[in-house]
Amino acid sequence: MAEFLDLELQDAVRMPWNVLPGTKAHAANCAIPIAAVYVPLKPLPDATPLLPYSPLRCRNCRSVINPFSIVDFSSVNKIWICSFCLQRNHFPQHYQSISEQNFPAELFPQYTTIEYEASNPNEKGQSETSNVFLFVVDTCIIEEELGFLKSALLQVLGMVPENCLVGLITFGTYVHVHELGFGQIPKVHVFKGTKEVTKDQLLEQMGFFTKRPRPTTGVIAGVRDGLSQDSVSRFLLPASDCEFVLNSILEELQKDPWPVASDQRAARCTGSALSLAAHLLGACVPGTGARIMAFLGGPSTEGAGSIVSKSLSEPMRSHKDLDKDSAPHYHKAVKFYEALSKQLIHQGHVLDVFACALDQVGVAELKVAIERTGGLVVLAESFGHSVFKESLRSVFQSGDHELGLASNGIFEINCSKDIKVQGIIGPCASLDKKGPLCSETTIGQGNTTAWKLCGLDKTTSLCIIFDVVKKESPDIIAQSANNQFYFQFLTFYQHGSGQMRLRATTLSRRWVAGPGIKDELISGFDQEAAAVVMARQVSFKMETEAEFDPIRWLDKSLIHICSQFGEYQKDSPSSFSLSPRLSIFPQFMFHLRRSQFVQVFNNSPDETAYFRMILNRESVSNSVVMIQPSLISYSFHSGPEPALLDVVSIAPDKILLLDSYFTIVIFHGSTIAQWRKAGYHELPEHQAFAQLLQAPRNDADAIIREKFPVPRLVICDQHGSQARFLLAKLNPSATYNSESPAVPGGDIIFTDDVSFEVFLDHLQRLAVQ
Repeated sequence: MAEFLDLELQDAVRMPWNVLPGTKAHAANCAIPIAAVYVPLKPLPDATPLLPYSPLRCRNCRSVINPFSIVDFSSVNKIWICSFCLQRNHFPQHYQSISEQNFPAELFPQYTTIEYEASNPNEKGQSETSNVFLFVVDTCIIEEELGFLKSALLQVLGMVPENCLVGLITFGTYVHVHELGFGQIPKVHVFKGTKEVTKDQLLEQMGFFTKRPRPTTGVIAGVRDGLSQDSVSRFLLPASDCEFVLNSILEELQKDPWPVASDQRAARCTGSALSLAAHLLGACVPGTGARIMAFLGGPSTEGAGSIVSKSLSEPMRSHKDLDKDSAPHYHKAVKFYEALSKQLIHQGHVLDVFACALDQVGVAELKVAIERTGGLVVLAESFGHSVFKESLRSVFQSGDHELGLASNGIFEINCSKDIKVQGIIGPCASLDKKGPLCSETTIGQGNTTAWKLCGLDKTTSLCIIFDVVKKESPDIIAQSANNQFYFQFLTFYQHGSGQMRLRATTLSRRWVAGPGIKDELISGFDQEAAAVVMARQVSFKMETEAEFDPIRWLDKSLIHICSQFGEYQKDSPSSFSLSPRLSIFPQFMFHLRRSQFVQVFNNSPDETAYFRMILNRESVSNSVVMIQPSLISYSFHSGPEPALLDVVSIAPDKILLLDSYFTIVIFHGSTIAQWRKAGYHELPEHQAFAQLLQAPRNDADAIIREKFPVPRLVICDQHGSQARFLLAKLNPSATYNSESPAVPGGDIIFTDDVSFEVFLDHLQRLAVQ
């Protein structure tokens, strides 16, 4: 594992196969695709310089010069040979002083990932742009919730950087666009929630052309194209200028005044509000890093994008309804948000959703717009819940735990000619740039070699899936001469400081072909990355393929891998063994089969969409915790130590700390719980017990600080109702119908699920057939 983590530190890449199958047939045999999970903005090591010039590009394939390029110092005009297409390129004049002793930084072998400042002198005006935050606030919520939301918003307004532009839209039955640049009295433009408004109607109604005439031709796009700065700054003002006005508007914000009958849901026009927000940003600040931050407290019931009717007799759609195609509003709403996502991508803007309600609010329908624009999503039960409050605060936090928000990214891939790109599963949108590198089979955002990342941060990760197109096994001599596949990832983005940058990561991986390559492939197998790629693939297939059976697909892939790479005698399950490189993979698959990504029972479509969005944007180490949570045990006998994710780990004198990414559980064994209730930890002679109780709390706090969205903290006791959060994740090795009695003081799980031992037993039997 260690060498894969070192590679990740240098290049922010994890690949399931680090020694690649060299031909199409070998690759098909591997069951897990050739893929890379890449974090484009992972902070670089301190020693890596930021280069203050634009990169050299190959004149044939446009790839950037890198440490794998061959440099010919002997020729008069120094030449570099591109590692992707072998094109010979001349160095420009200002590189002529380089020699074998005097290298530019981009050719240093340790700088396979390097960042350039990509600013041209004529772009000065644009690079000074500041971020824009447009708050879209739902007012159809009870007074108490509105109070929580107002105090959270007032708190973060003080944290918004002074030069950032801020705007406010509130909505209920009608949409209210607040004019912040008019300080004397509050001034609001009101739009009917059921009526679709176009961008031109919005400009007309909001009086953008009262002082100067509307241009007769061309598209209206910001100050440079047809709008005056005055008309823009009525709605979007720097945070420092409008703090007072905004505070007073928020403090006086009332619950939506329209009466709601007792058998009806509130009339809430979420779709119209988001559409107006997109038009407003598209007119005022196209192409700058702008985020629509939507705070939703219930389902959309009116106008475009509604997910349920107002009548309470119609229930919210469930997974069963979606499977049976009996959710009347679903497809229409998804279509509406798909159109909205295209508009936002075109403008380069992001949609973030903070959904806080006990009922569903429509995250499943909004998913397409949030995911393709690279937006953040937080799901909580109430605006007063720490999950919402802490997550919102961390968006604006600066310092060690800041998200490092960047905008307007474009991501491009170059690779060796025998490799093609199938697509990306992750928060991005295809730019439809077709070319020879596109594979015929596509997955996720495919059929392109360039993607738009409207919003990205330092943890955003993309899962890129490749195809090997080499048909025949090459002869050994050719293989030893050129046995490297090269990949290059280019991310052109606007840094938080407003400056445009280009990050180039170039990788080289050895490929093998012919007989006897099994051990070579195993030596480069990264089981954590493999589990994450499988999880993203299975989630994607469950959403896009009708009649897809996820359990069957995962089992077939696992059996195939075990029979390909395991050591065994035919038809003898007891002889089966797996190399240490592969030994934890079946365990990951066992937990993935039981996880909330695959088992949708007991989860609403909103929750499932939320879990999958987070899985699709997090790094490998975080995603592994979502698939197979980590468990740490605390007791008097030993310090904190990792425990088996199994029901046998429960003991009366232990405290367990479970980290499943979305929830952190501190579980007290029955004896510990009794002592705590008796108040022993408050007595001076039981200092050690107080420390034992505090240790998991401190560790939990440290875990919570590292994560976004902030996880939910559950503190529970053995046999208590909340213990279910832990029991649901444990391997059920002792159930209510096990032959052997449970460990004294331990626990059993009331389930008919098979345990990992039985699962492994069946796997071995099937793999050796």
